[in-house]
Amino acid sequence: MESNNDFSRSLALLRREKGVSQREAARELGISQALLSHYENGVREPGLLFVRKACDYYHVSADFLLGRSMSRDGTTIGAEELYDASAEKGNVLRGSIVATLNKKLLVNSLDMLFDLLGRVGSKEAVTAASNYLGDAIYKMFRHLYRAPSTQNEGFFSIPANHFLAGCTDADMTYSEADYLDALTAQVKDAGRDSFPVITNDTLAQSYPGAYQSLLQIVHNTGERVNKALEQRRK
Repeated sequence: MESNNDFSRSLALLRREKGVSQREAARELGISQALLSHYENGVREPGLLFVRKACDYYHVSADFLLGRSMSRDGTTIGAEELYDASAEKGNVLRGSIVATLNKKLLVNSLDMLFDLLGRVGSKEAVTAASNYLGDAIYKMFRHLYRAPSTQNEGFFSIPANHFLAGCTDADMTYSEADYLDALTAQVKDAGRDSFPVITNDTLAQSYPGAYQSLLQIVHNTGERVNKALEQRRK
């Protein structure tokens, strides 16, 4: 099996989404609860017969169950097929101009960042950046989800205690390290000329709209961090 971690995580998440207990799922899949627990925790790997049964039971493809596709029916999703809310005319987040403005700052800046990374040509750097930012979004969403204290956190595969203990923060740190390693390797293998020229003039010319958003984020972040440092010195 290509990725035991992806498989076990998908298997456990699909069961929680279906709203069934391990015992009930194991009975339907024709195995013991103990064996299903091993599969969901990555302790053991199943045979092809079980994978086929699990796919039928959860109505997903084997590629999705194995973590090889984001689409449940196994089809490959191209970049042009992904939903892009920023492309909608007059798109304003419900009830908040502030939320809309901040979203646009981030979306524009991310467009610019990933375009630059695409020009660098390091898939490892793109993946690491995506993982880091995905962790940040995951954290903000999960804090929001659990704030009312009435939600069932079985929706998430990371246990609540592990989340609160900082496991997602740890993954962000590792992702940042992977990002730095990938950029260092790119310089070593392809040379500095493989990187686009990053100056105020070149960025303003290449990204006349997005660059203003990035500058705003750079300014706001600098103000926050420097203010916090000044307060600590007092």
